[in-house]
Amino acid sequence: MYRESLRVPVSWWIIAAVTVITLFVIVAVPVDTVAGAIVGGLAAVLLLTLFLRYGGARVEVDDRRLRAGRAEIDRTYLGDVEALTGDAARHAFGRDCDPKAYLVLRSYLPGAVRVQITDPGDPAPYWLIATRHPERLAAALSGHRVARS
Repeated sequence: MYRESLRVPVSWWIIAAVTVITLFVIVAVPVDTVAGAIVGGLAAVLLLTLFLRYGGARVEVDDRRLRAGRAEIDRTYLGDVEALTGDAARHAFGRDCDPKAYLVLRSYLPGAVRVQITDPGDPAPYWLIATRHPERLAAALSGHRVARS
C-alpha cells in the first residue's frame, strides 16, 4: 500500500503571497484601495485555485490498482517498474519521453517512477509518475518493502 499527495512546496505559497501583496500595493497605493483589494483578492483566489488543483494530484497503490492523477489502471496490466532520480528523472520527462506516455509531471518533485503498461488496448506504452519517494513507490508497485528514510 502506498499513498502520496503531490502538493506544491511551501516556497510556492510564499512566492504567491508576495505576488498578491505586490499587486495590492501597486494598484491600491497610487489608485484606489477598493481596486487594489479587488485585484489582490482575484489574484489570491486564482493562485489558490491553481495551487490546490495542481497540487491535488494523488498517487495511490493498493492490492488491485494504481491511481496516478486522474487515471487508474489494474495492477495486472503493469510491467517493469523503474525508480528514477536526478538526471534520469529529468531526461525521462524531457528528451527521452515518449509522446504517447501517460505523464503525471510535477516540476518541483525530484524523482519519478516509470511503469511499463502491458495492456494491448492501452495506447500509452508506460506511465511516468513524479514522486518524492521513487524507491518506495517502485517497491510498492513491485511488491517489495523499502525502509523509510
